[in-house]
Amino acid sequence: MAIVLAQFLKVPIKGLKTGAWDWNRMFSSGGMPSSHSAGVTSLATYIGLKLGIRSLDFALSIILGLIVMYDAQGVRRQAGQTAIKVNELEKRIDQLNGDSKGPMHDQKDIQIKESLGHQPEEVFGGAVLGLLVGLFTYFANQNKD
Repeated sequence: MAIVLAQFLKVPIKGLKTGAWDWNRMFSSGGMPSSHSAGVTSLATYIGLKLGIRSLDFALSIILGLIVMYDAQGVRRQAGQTAIKVNELEKRIDQLNGDSKGPMHDQKDIQIKESLGHQPEEVFGGAVLGLLVGLFTYFANQNKD
Protein backbone atom coordinates (compact mmCIF):
# COMPACT_ATOMS: atom_id res chain seq x y z
CA MET A 1 0.00 0.00 0.00
CA ALA A 2 2.83 2.42 0.88
CA ILE A 3 4.69 1.74 -2.36
CA VAL A 4 1.60 2.28 -4.53
CA LEU A 5 0.67 5.45 -2.65
CA ALA A 6 4.23 6.83 -2.96
CA GLN A 7 4.30 6.13 -6.69
CA PHE A 8 0.91 7.84 -7.11
CA LEU A 9 2.00 10.89 -5.08
CA LYS A 10 4.98 11.45 -7.40
CA VAL A 11 2.60 12.71 -10.10
CA PRO A 12 0.98 15.62 -8.21
CA ILE A 13 4.18 16.54 -6.35
CA LYS A 14 6.14 16.81 -9.60
CA GLY A 15 3.14 18.46 -11.27
CA LEU A 16 2.99 21.19 -8.63
CA LYS A 17 6.72 21.85 -9.07
CA THR A 18 6.81 21.89 -12.87
CA GLY A 19 3.23 22.53 -13.92
CA ALA A 20 3.30 19.37 -16.07
CA TRP A 21 1.31 16.35 -14.88
CA ASP A 22 3.14 13.33 -16.23
CA TRP A 23 1.29 10.12 -15.31
CA ASN A 24 4.30 8.08 -16.45
CA ARG A 25 5.97 9.18 -13.17
CA MET A 26 3.83 6.51 -11.46
CA PHE A 27 5.92 3.85 -13.17
CA SER A 28 9.38 5.40 -12.86
CA SER A 29 12.09 5.37 -10.24
CA GLY A 30 13.44 8.40 -8.40
CA GLY A 31 11.52 11.45 -7.26
CA MET A 32 9.55 12.48 -4.20
CA PRO A 33 8.64 10.48 -2.17
CA SER A 34 10.84 7.39 -2.34
CA SER A 35 8.57 4.38 -2.72
CA HIS A 36 11.42 2.12 -1.60
CA SER A 37 11.70 4.03 1.68
CA ALA A 38 7.94 4.13 2.09
CA GLY A 39 7.65 0.36 1.63
CA VAL A 40 10.39 -0.70 4.04
CA THR A 41 9.42 1.87 6.68
CA SER A 42 5.79 0.80 6.51
CA LEU A 43 6.86 -2.83 6.91
CA ALA A 44 9.12 -2.07 9.88
CA THR A 45 6.46 0.08 11.55
CA TYR A 46 3.78 -2.57 11.20
CA ILE A 47 6.07 -5.36 12.43
CA GLY A 48 7.27 -3.23 15.35
CA LEU A 49 3.73 -2.54 16.46
CA LYS A 50 2.44 -6.07 15.85
CA LEU A 51 5.34 -8.13 17.22
CA GLY A 52 7.17 -5.60 19.37
CA ILE A 53 10.39 -3.71 18.85
CA ARG A 54 12.38 -6.42 20.63
CA SER A 55 11.39 -9.09 18.08
CA LEU A 56 13.81 -10.58 15.58
CA ASP A 57 11.39 -9.76 12.76
CA PHE A 58 11.50 -6.06 13.67
CA ALA A 59 15.31 -6.09 13.84
CA LEU A 60 15.51 -7.71 10.40
CA SER A 61 13.02 -5.24 8.92
CA ILE A 62 15.05 -2.31 10.30
CA ILE A 63 18.28 -3.70 8.80
CA LEU A 64 16.55 -4.31 5.47
CA GLY A 65 15.12 -0.79 5.57
CA LEU A 66 18.46 0.85 6.29
CA ILE A 67 20.12 -1.05 3.42
CA VAL A 68 17.33 -0.14 0.99
CA MET A 69 17.33 3.55 1.99
CA TYR A 70 21.13 3.77 1.85
CA ASP A 71 21.10 2.20 -1.59
CA ALA A 72 18.28 4.47 -2.82
CA GLN A 73 20.04 7.69 -1.88
CA GLY A 74 23.63 6.53 -2.25
CA VAL A 75 24.50 3.97 -4.88
CA ARG A 76 21.45 4.45 -7.11
CA ARG A 77 21.75 8.25 -6.96
CA GLN A 78 25.40 8.02 -7.99
CA ALA A 79 24.41 5.77 -10.90
CA GLY A 80 21.85 8.39 -11.97
CA GLN A 81 24.44 11.17 -11.80
CA THR A 82 26.81 9.06 -13.89
CA ALA A 83 24.04 8.54 -16.45
CA ILE A 84 23.57 12.33 -16.67
CA LYS A 85 27.28 12.79 -17.43
CA VAL A 86 27.28 10.00 -20.04
CA ASN A 87 24.24 11.51 -21.79
CA GLU A 88 25.88 14.97 -21.74
CA LEU A 89 29.08 13.47 -23.15
CA GLU A 90 27.16 11.83 -25.99
CA LYS A 91 25.51 15.17 -26.86
CA ARG A 92 28.89 16.89 -26.87
CA ILE A 93 30.36 14.22 -29.14
CA ASP A 94 27.42 14.64 -31.52
CA GLN A 95 28.00 18.41 -31.53
CA LEU A 96 31.71 17.97 -32.25
CA ASN A 97 30.92 15.54 -35.08
CA GLY A 98 28.37 17.89 -36.57
CA ASP A 99 25.51 15.60 -35.54
CA SER A 100 26.69 12.95 -37.98
CA LYS A 101 24.51 9.87 -37.93
CA GLY A 102 27.28 7.29 -38.15
CA PRO A 103 27.03 3.60 -37.25
CA MET A 104 27.87 4.24 -33.57
CA HIS A 105 25.05 6.77 -33.30
CA ASP A 106 22.56 4.27 -34.74
CA GLN A 107 23.42 1.75 -32.03
CA LYS A 108 22.24 4.09 -29.28
CA ASP A 109 18.98 5.82 -30.11
CA ILE A 110 17.82 6.41 -26.51
CA GLN A 111 19.49 8.04 -23.54
CA ILE A 112 20.53 6.24 -20.38
CA LYS A 113 17.91 6.60 -17.65
CA GLU A 114 19.00 9.42 -15.32
CA SER A 115 16.38 9.29 -12.56
CA LEU A 116 17.49 6.21 -10.67
CA GLY A 117 18.09 7.26 -7.09
CA HIS A 118 16.88 9.75 -4.54
CA GLN A 119 17.98 12.88 -2.79
CA PRO A 120 18.09 12.54 1.02
CA GLU A 121 14.86 14.56 1.40
CA GLU A 122 13.06 12.19 -0.98
CA VAL A 123 14.17 9.21 1.12
CA PHE A 124 13.04 11.02 4.28
CA GLY A 125 9.68 11.86 2.66
CA GLY A 126 9.19 8.22 1.76
CA ALA A 127 10.08 7.17 5.31
CA VAL A 128 7.51 9.58 6.78
CA LEU A 129 4.87 8.32 4.36
CA GLY A 130 5.78 4.71 5.23
CA LEU A 131 5.53 5.43 8.95
CA LEU A 132 2.04 6.89 8.47
CA VAL A 133 0.90 3.97 6.30
CA GLY A 134 2.34 1.45 8.78
CA LEU A 135 0.51 3.14 11.65
CA PHE A 136 -2.73 3.35 9.66
CA THR A 137 -2.67 -0.30 8.57
CA TYR A 138 -1.80 -1.52 12.05
CA PHE A 139 -4.61 0.39 13.74
CA ALA A 140 -7.07 -0.42 10.94
CA ASN A 141 -6.35 -4.14 11.49
CA GLN A 142 -6.73 -3.81 15.27
CA ASN A 143 -10.47 -3.43 14.82
CA LYS A 144 -10.57 -6.76 12.95
CA ASP A 145 -8.74 -8.82 15.61
